Amino acid sequence: MIFVCSSRPIAYSLYKEIIALRPEWAEVHEGENLTEKEKKEVKPIEKIKMVMTRNKDDEKTLYDLLGTKDDRKELDRQFKSEKSNFKIAIVVDMWLTGFDVPFLDTIYIDKPIQQHSLIQTISRVNRVYEGKEIGLVVDYIGIKSNMNNALAKYSKVAEDDFEDTEKAVIIVKDQLDLLAKLFHKFDNSPYFKGSSLQQLDCLNRATEHIQLTKDTEKRFMGIARKLRSAYSLCCSSEAISQEERDTIHYYLAIRAIIHKLTKGDAPDASQMNEAVRKMIEEALISEGIEEIFKLDKNDPNTDIFSDDYMAKIDKIKLPNTKIKLLQKLLAKAIAEFKKTNKIKGVDFSNKLKKLIELYNERKDDIAFANDVLNDVAEQFANLFKELQKERNSFADLGIDFEEKAFYDILKTIAQKYNFDYPEDKLITLARAVKVIVDDKAKYTDWSQRDDIKAELKVDLILTLADYGYPPVTQDEVFKEIFEQAENFKKHHSPLF
Repeated sequence: MIFVCSSRPIAYSLYKEIIALRPEWAEVHEGENLTEKEKKEVKPIEKIKMVMTRNKDDEKTLYDLLGTKDDRKELDRQFKSEKSNFKIAIVVDMWLTGFDVPFLDTIYIDKPIQQHSLIQTISRVNRVYEGKEIGLVVDYIGIKSNMNNALAKYSKVAEDDFEDTEKAVIIVKDQLDLLAKLFHKFDNSPYFKGSSLQQLDCLNRATEHIQLTKDTEKRFMGIARKLRSAYSLCCSSEAISQEERDTIHYYLAIRAIIHKLTKGDAPDASQMNEAVRKMIEEALISEGIEEIFKLDKNDPNTDIFSDDYMAKIDKIKLPNTKIKLLQKLLAKAIAEFKKTNKIKGVDFSNKLKKLIELYNERKDDIAFANDVLNDVAEQFANLFKELQKERNSFADLGIDFEEKAFYDILKTIAQKYNFDYPEDKLITLARAVKVIVDDKAKYTDWSQRDDIKAELKVDLILTLADYGYPPVTQDEVFKEIFEQAENFKKHHSPLF
């Protein structure tokens, strides 16, 4: 986000006020979930910075904070990186024009701006970006009339074409009516009248209720998304009653939980009041659902294959929620497994796909829905246990996890092309193939070097021939082994 201030003293005062409230934002930190390559490009930095030129009369603290011209170039580069810790910029004149950050979604304006400069400024947040729904302009000084005049002059847009608060209010009320119809069989009174514990329980049950079928879940998420977008435009309107606001927060809390279960990080809850925000956080943490955070944040201390981890998931009593978490867990685990063992990873991906299709065919029949869902949840859990067993099966063969990947591809090909090959020779050959791939993987630029790829193919062909595999030469056999070798090398190169 960007704060646009009227003057340098105001910008500095705002900075000091924010830091007084959030001192950790002035500390230097790395961005989240950075790969090793990204760590070399995205340097540790503060979360909030002022972007202004120095003045010789500035007090020393401000002078040091603003930095040099080269420092500002680095701020420019960092702010344009979505992975950077630098998320909040305070500006006066800089970055208002000709500064493009597609994922930027919010700008706060407390400065008189007119004509073309105003259009350029508000355009900072209108870029299309995946996962970004709207751009939000927060006006502290009253720029709407200037904005409509500028739009009329430069874009030939009439004033009444600009979507205003009244239109947004109508949309909000329409979406609330549609959502009420979706929940007409559900008792939501504990959320509005109960204790904190009852409110949290109601949120969890409401989330489960709306996931009863794939169709109802999809309809709810579409309506709630439209409600959220419209409400962001009219959240301060007196035309929306307190009761309606509470109901909006209720639906957005449900949406946030489902979004977290299906898409990853929950959406920004800035329009919700603090009490509801805390409630959402507690709702996500209740009954084992906190484990989904660890899936998103790649917590190095979390072993998703451990029995303790699965025991936490087993505590979840709501079948739809449990299935969504298991689905996400399996997708992550299979993706990691596939990096080493492509052939088995693809097999597990296909099994997961069938289970997801089975789950998505669930019907709106409450009489037996829970029994069916519990059975599907058990199938998801069994698939995960099967993956755990397969992942550890290398020990029974006396080889390591990576050698097992080549053993699997060699055995699968033998079965596919219907030829016999002794088990002991299969294990020895798997070890030999891995040695060849490891030797070529030492070149960090292997993916750009055709000579290394050619050497890999030649060495594999000669080794397979030495071991009499396959008994009858078939190009398709070599092709599948090369694909596994390339896949392994890609994910086990020194670059990764």
